[in-house]
Amino acid sequence: MASLSLQGHISGRVQGVGFRQSTAAEALRLGLSGWVRNLSDGRVEVSFEGDMTAVRALAGWLENGPLPANVTELALQEQPLQGHTQFVVR
Repeated sequence: MASLSLQGHISGRVQGVGFRQSTAAEALRLGLSGWVRNLSDGRVEVSFEGDMTAVRALAGWLENGPLPANVTELALQEQPLQGHTQFVVR
């Protein structure tokens, strides 16, 4: 099983709409580990890793996020595996 780790930022209407909790639920459903947090500039930052197919699935989900979010930009970059053991909301 090939693993992949991504980290990045989501911009748009992504705070105050359950984005972090929905991201965590989707990551857990996909069996991924990592974290998600709000930033003071209104963006959400995320870091996640696991099976390559599942990581790509979460990346695709992040393009829209949950209703009523409105994602205007998703910027993800591959990073070395971080060794996360669970997915948490920070």
